[in-house]
Amino acid sequence: MAATNVAADESEIADLTRLEQSGVSLADRLRGQTQLTLRIHTSGGVVFNGLLSHVGSEWIVLESGLSTTLIPSFSIQLIEGMGRQIRQEHSAVHRRLGLGAALRALARDRARVVIYGSSESVRVEGIIDRVGSDFVEIAAVARGEQRRPGNVGGVFAIPFRGMAAVSSHP
Repeated sequence: MAATNVAADESEIADLTRLEQSGVSLADRLRGQTQLTLRIHTSGGVVFNGLLSHVGSEWIVLESGLSTTLIPSFSIQLIEGMGRQIRQEHSAVHRRLGLGAALRALARDRARVVIYGSSESVRVEGIIDRVGSDFVEIAAVARGEQRRPGNVGGVFAIPFRGMAAVSSHP
C-alpha cells in the first residue's frame, strides 16, 4: 500500500513539473543562458557563434570578437550550448522591447550592418536608414564609405520576417 502511494506521489510530482515547464518561454530559457557561448542556426542557413549578451522579447544578441549579431527569435532554427537555467524578465518595459526597438538603436548609432535574409540569397551590407513597424530600410554602402547620397548603391526594404540576422561591425 505504501509503495503504491509513493508511486502515485512521484507520478503527480512529475506531472506538476511538466505542467510548470510548459509555461516557460524560449525568451525566459535564453535569459538563463546569458554570458554563455551559444551556436545559433538561423532560417537563412547561416550559423552564428558567440557569447549571449542580451535577450529581448523577440530577439537575442550574440557577441563574437568585434562583431555583434542581433537574431530575431522567429529566425532561430536550432540552439547549441545551452545550460539548464531559466530566468524570467520581471520588467514590463523590457518585456515590451521588440525587434523594432533593437533595430532603431542600430539606426540611431548609424552602425554599419550586414542583414542576412531568411533566404540564403539575401545579404545586404550598409547603414539602416529607417525602421518601420514591421520592416527596415538599409542603404547599401560599400565597406569603408560613409553614408552619403553619392555612395549609396541602393536602398532596400526588408520585412522583419525576411531577416535571419543583423550583424554590426565597428
